[in-house]
Amino acid sequence: MADNQLQVLNALDVAKTQWYHFTAIVIAGMGFFTDAYDLFCISLVTKLLGRIYYHEEGSSKPGSLPPNVAAATNGVAFCGTLAGQLFFGWLGDKLGRKKVYGMTLMIMVVCSIASGLSFGDKPKSVMATLCFFRFWLGFGIGGDYPLSATIMSEYANKKTRGAFISAVFAMQGFGIMAGGIFAIIVSTVFEAKFPAPAYADDALGSTVPQADFVWRIILMFGAIPASMTYYSRSKMPETARYTALVAKDSKQAAKDMSRVLQVEIEPEQILEEISTDKSKSFSLFSKEFMKRHGLHLLGTTSTWFLLDIAFYSQNLFQKDIFSAIGWIPPAQTMNAVQEVFKIARAQTLIALCSTVPGYWFTVVFIDVIGRFAIQLMGFFFMTVFMFALAIPYNHWTHKDNRIGFVIMYSLTFFFANFGPNATTFVVPAEIFPARFRSTCHGISAASGKLGAMVGAFGFLYLAQSPDKNKADAGYPPGIGVRNSLLVLGVINFLGILFTFLVPESKGKSLEEMSGENEKSEQNNNDSRAVQMV
Repeated sequence: MADNQLQVLNALDVAKTQWYHFTAIVIAGMGFFTDAYDLFCISLVTKLLGRIYYHEEGSSKPGSLPPNVAAATNGVAFCGTLAGQLFFGWLGDKLGRKKVYGMTLMIMVVCSIASGLSFGDKPKSVMATLCFFRFWLGFGIGGDYPLSATIMSEYANKKTRGAFISAVFAMQGFGIMAGGIFAIIVSTVFEAKFPAPAYADDALGSTVPQADFVWRIILMFGAIPASMTYYSRSKMPETARYTALVAKDSKQAAKDMSRVLQVEIEPEQILEEISTDKSKSFSLFSKEFMKRHGLHLLGTTSTWFLLDIAFYSQNLFQKDIFSAIGWIPPAQTMNAVQEVFKIARAQTLIALCSTVPGYWFTVVFIDVIGRFAIQLMGFFFMTVFMFALAIPYNHWTHKDNRIGFVIMYSLTFFFANFGPNATTFVVPAEIFPARFRSTCHGISAASGKLGAMVGAFGFLYLAQSPDKNKADAGYPPGIGVRNSLLVLGVINFLGILFTFLVPESKGKSLEEMSGENEKSEQNNNDSRAVQMV
């Protein structure tokens, strides 16, 4: 496999940035745009679902989803995503990246549309339908993580590979923002067409029957960007690294990359002694794998797990911040559609001011200062800001100090994205052998989604007031927000420590990182020695 594969792979490593690089970023990035839209748009409509289906006659507050229903509605897509990351990650290494890439997109298109439908109009049937299809939507989204990262890493040159992979991931920020903007448009149109009084003035009339269409339209819209890139995905050639290193067809790899790179790459015969190299035939989780890559896998899974606990738990105090600065007034002062508008506006502003800039700072600097430095810096500042919020927590609760609280909150998001939220996605696509690359990325990503569930739902219960009379309806007493923030600070500090298990991959080829070219280099050296003799 040495000479001609190295020629193909070297051509990719040293290729100048070309149009096909940007095409690959757009094709893979639109998948992540859709992923983020689909995963985060549910938070825009959960309040509306509560008003429509769980209204209580005579209550002073609008209806809200019961804790178990809210947890299922918000969390079922995470469960599907975790399953999809493991399954499609494994399948991507077995069947090839391209064959599996279209499957995930079709699942996303079908389930986005189906999420806006329901069997019947009773709360139980509507929520059961929604949760069923959002699980399978998450399943498709999960496949996009390892496949997009692996495809982009295997297409990119080694000089700008980090920027290309993180640019794909950065499309998440635009997806979150697009969800908010679309929800603003839909709610504005419905409010203009079907005006309604505030809940305090007319509890029943504040939720017009047409409001039921709002959440359905917002959820179903996710099918459009996904379907737009299906044709382009089907036309992408298989990556040369999979074709050459896994499928063992270097002639096809040379042919595909000659077309993509628009340069002539001579196909040569695979050397038999390297094709049958026993040192490279170890299986996943074998003793040899654990010796070579065990600590690397521990590093990528643990840091992604810890990061997502902190990242997804930040909505604990989001509602307090939005209320404090007047972005979201008390629920009873608005009608149902107005509340969707206010929530969407708040989330769009947060995405615009901190989430999107953080992602693109990573794109700009990842190949300059490296993955390790960015991840370490991100975890460090997240630790600092968590403790800065937690230790003087009572200080931040005073009305005069709320602006400082908002700034701190925004900075934690910024350094999550200009930090481990991006690098934990990039690194697993670079440091493992080609035949395990998609699987190991899927395992790392699934570990992150497990952390997301702990962060989003474990801390939702944990952050409840220790006084059961002050806890939210339906929730048991917890340890309070301040103590929860202290725990999150410790979690971020652990992220700093586990980052030291992850190697720096800046400026190195994928084969150099995974050790796949060791035998090739040895054979080249041996052949040169023979020639000299």
